Amino acid sequence: MHTHRPPITDRKLRFALAGCGRIAANHFEAIKAHEARCELADVCDIDAAALKAAVGRTGARGHSSLTDLLAQTSADCVVLTTPSGLHPAQVIEVARSGRDVMTEKPMATRWSDGLAMVRACDEAGVRLFVVKQNRRNRTLQLLKRAVTQGRFGRIYMVTVNVFWSRPQSYYDSAAWRGTWEFDGGAFMNQASHYIDLLDWIVGPVKSVMAYTGTLARHIEVEDTGVAALEWRNGAMGTVNVTMLTYPKNLEGSITILGERGSARIGGVAVNKIEHWEFDTPHEMDREIDEASYQTTSVYGFGHPLYYDNVIATLRGEAEPETDGREGLKSLELLIAMYISARDGKRINLPLAY
Repeated sequence: MHTHRPPITDRKLRFALAGCGRIAANHFEAIKAHEARCELADVCDIDAAALKAAVGRTGARGHSSLTDLLAQTSADCVVLTTPSGLHPAQVIEVARSGRDVMTEKPMATRWSDGLAMVRACDEAGVRLFVVKQNRRNRTLQLLKRAVTQGRFGRIYMVTVNVFWSRPQSYYDSAAWRGTWEFDGGAFMNQASHYIDLLDWIVGPVKSVMAYTGTLARHIEVEDTGVAALEWRNGAMGTVNVTMLTYPKNLEGSITILGERGSARIGGVAVNKIEHWEFDTPHEMDREIDEASYQTTSVYGFGHPLYYDNVIATLRGEAEPETDGREGLKSLELLIAMYISARDGKRINLPLAY
């Protein structure tokens, strides 16, 4: 293991947050939910109105840039909820200031950037956390346990559908949205948590073939894409993603078919267990109704649960669930899909380093 900063056990952990936009609210709430163990010390945004609103809401000190924040903050860990394409340079800047860093998904929009982020944090002896709050959904935790405990036997087929709706006004709401450099398309941005499930739940992917298209939105990136996958364990599967569902979000699902079981987690955002059938009963089957009930929000209730692990890690009580290396797994798969779609060929994993 790399040497990290010593655990903090004698006081509250201090977070700082950069980028006070749409997703930042989930982080403010999560930090507040754990106020016995942590606090938000500083926030920054280059947009004065967004900064003022965040300071008013949280009582944290405001800064007009990340550089200013780093020069003055007493924070232990800096949270990046900025446009995706800015994450690499900002993670490296935070790491060099000697602080741990948490970045929203996707960690980067380019493979080389992802590798550079992990390397910079290793060299600085700081931790890198990548937000994957959907892993904490009770429905997915249950599915993961069923796979880990071998209840499916050999897995034959996996299908992931993300049939959502993002109007043109969504992409027009900020200049960075819908661009290759700062955002990435439907696969990388909206569906990234679903791409994460492919490796986390089913296992390492062997190869992928993908098609992407910009069918209706005026953006650089894809609003629709499909991919076919082959796993190292022999499973085959597909991913189907579109942001053009009429008239609103319809489905976010994963289906797994195996020799001794089949299951489907569906709803709008993997929040409902729609099918659950195995050859042998197990005590986890009693948790099905409760699990569905727990994750009714489209964003899930994952951020506070995600923070719980980060806080415990920084206090020296746990290991990180999704560190930079774990984050690279889904980034690698995303990049493979984009290369496949661009070049019209099958891409084998791992990518060349």
